[in-house]
Amino acid sequence: MSPAISPPTTSLLLHERAGRVPDAIFLRTRAGDVTYGQASEVVHRVANGLIRRGVIPGSPVALFMRNSADHIVCSFAVAESGGVAVPLNPLLRSASLVYPLVLTAATTVIVDEALLGSLLEVAASLPDVHLVVVCGHLPDSIPVAAALTTLEALAADDSGPPPPAVASNDLDAAMMLFTSGTSGPSKACVLSHRYLLRQGQWHAEHLDLGPLDVLYCPFPLFHIDAATLTVIAALTVGATAAIGERFSTSKFWEEVTSFDATVFNFMGATLTMLWKQPRGKFDRAHRVRLAWGVPMPEWHEAFSERFGIRLYEVYGLTDAGVVAYDPLGEPHRPGACGRVIDEYEVAVADEHGDLLPVGQEGEILIRPRERGTIMDGYYSMPNETLQAFSGLWFHTGDLGKLDAEGYLYFLGRNKDMIRRRGENISAFEVEESIIAHPEVLEVAAFGVPSELSEDEIMACVVKRPGSPLTYDELIGFCEKSSPRHMIPRFVEFVHELPKTPTLKVEKFKLRERGVTANTFDREAVRSLVVREGSRR
Repeated sequence: MSPAISPPTTSLLLHERAGRVPDAIFLRTRAGDVTYGQASEVVHRVANGLIRRGVIPGSPVALFMRNSADHIVCSFAVAESGGVAVPLNPLLRSASLVYPLVLTAATTVIVDEALLGSLLEVAASLPDVHLVVVCGHLPDSIPVAAALTTLEALAADDSGPPPPAVASNDLDAAMMLFTSGTSGPSKACVLSHRYLLRQGQWHAEHLDLGPLDVLYCPFPLFHIDAATLTVIAALTVGATAAIGERFSTSKFWEEVTSFDATVFNFMGATLTMLWKQPRGKFDRAHRVRLAWGVPMPEWHEAFSERFGIRLYEVYGLTDAGVVAYDPLGEPHRPGACGRVIDEYEVAVADEHGDLLPVGQEGEILIRPRERGTIMDGYYSMPNETLQAFSGLWFHTGDLGKLDAEGYLYFLGRNKDMIRRRGENISAFEVEESIIAHPEVLEVAAFGVPSELSEDEIMACVVKRPGSPLTYDELIGFCEKSSPRHMIPRFVEFVHELPKTPTLKVEKFKLRERGVTANTFDREAVRSLVVREGSRR
């Protein structure tokens, strides 16, 4: 077990780092670099301003902001004030914005100037919000009852005596991160200082990160990958966190190179998008030595050879942390998403919650060996929290299996299973077989109602730009590489897939859309061919 981190909170650790290496670069964005010393100073001033404005220990403070150094500074300042930072998706509008603010009962909102209009449109539905801090300039008039100020004014406020220091415990809540909401309403995971610090520390240990590393993440700061596994991981070892504004396939390697990154993370289809881009001058111009994420493609060795980096797979989720890593220096084990680390227990259970032996497939369950290194629960959702922690294990909703050496194999989401003619089919495996086609850029497989009851398999496919791929060619490819029961009946070529800002496909939207007039029906085509043949 790793030694405990001291100081015990995120903000105190930042101040300690600033005392040791004030001129080392902590944050890197397109706007420039911020040193540990600079970040520490601003965090302290903003925290004092928040306390003077009424933020008390345990107060949820929403951050309605895009990726920026200010966003990260505000998150640390909220923690120092004793509040709980609640980063929100900056794309939220109308009812989708009201939902997390009402759920968390946030009394303070820190908002980018460019997003202020969206907040004001729903202000009448937010009676709990008493203070709005604008990162930028205030407009001339604002029809809102809440007190308003700017981040600059808040940081400069030294009126009255200094506020008393807030005594924080490492088990106090520091942040709420929302689940992706791909299968239902988003839930706010309550995360302690210890959770954030331990996740950062263990991530750095299992990837051998150090103070000379520059950790690049293009994903949003309301997601664990950026907020914890990049920013906090960098903090725990005195490294640099380089935060991009968004993932861009065409500009990725150029930004990685300009940020002088040594590490980056991937998720979803991002590796496939990069792999299927034309070769370019930045393919080997970077300083990256490793990348981590999920899933690991079958062609990972060719990717490593082309771009000169090592790929490492992990398994984790916001609710429970990262519990499995590919061991450094060892070859990737085909099909596995890493070996379970010593800091967690992982088991596999059947539908009744009974634990299964090694090698059998079931739901992945997680239990930490140290208090506070898993979420405290879903905020204001006691029933969902109790259900998730049934039987003293956290139930992930993921399907998988373990081998005798502790390697974990992810087999898909439980809700992503397709029941077709008596067979349970993993949508993940269907997608893996289709994405192997060189002309396929992205794919989402899901079940649609069948006239025979249960489901049929449908796949929405994004082709490479200008690709001549036809439905017949794709089905023929699947017939050569997949078992018969896993070949989709329905296929539709689409320009893009609906996604969350963390690039997770929103399959519920595809299921709601279902079969359309543009969908290729393999069964209907075959029936037509048979009928035409019989006429001849």
